Amino acid sequence: MSIYIDPTAHVSEKAKIGDGTKIWINVQVREDAEIGTNCIISKDAYIDHAVKIGNNVKIQNGVSVYNGVTVEDDVFIGPNAAFTNDYYPRACSPDWEVSETKVEKGASIGANATVVCRHTLGRYCMVGAGSVVADDVAPYTLVVGNPARPIGKVCRCGTRVGEDLICPKCGFDLHSDGIE
Repeated sequence: MSIYIDPTAHVSEKAKIGDGTKIWINVQVREDAEIGTNCIISKDAYIDHAVKIGNNVKIQNGVSVYNGVTVEDDVFIGPNAAFTNDYYPRACSPDWEVSETKVEKGASIGANATVVCRHTLGRYCMVGAGSVVADDVAPYTLVVGNPARPIGKVCRCGTRVGEDLICPKCGFDLHSDGIE
């Protein structure tokens, strides 16, 4: 396998990029960023220094992933989704510190969603387009709105599941992954 980096991308020599990853037009990847194997970093994305991105991650156009954000394997981040890393933002603050955010395995974040720092998005959760995540999101939970609120459960395949927690599309039983 090989890595593709578009000629218009700016990728630090100090970044670590895994095999099979594609970095597209006008992307910037800063020093000490780690991007796993088979990822797609789409047009105009920004990956800040020291960000860690797992394997098989798709980051769509216009997404900025700031220092303090960790993205695990198999995550989808939709176009223009936004992360923050400053819980008390001010232009000048001597007490500024990075606030962390974790996006667990298999999570999906819809287009134009905003994820406020200091939160964890649980494995295989789904954040609806345009939502503002201002609290933790439980695994396999679908959240929508501003602020984002749970409206149901979703399967690993992305299909909404009923109260029995068995996927009508693929048959996966969420109980087998500890979901009640």
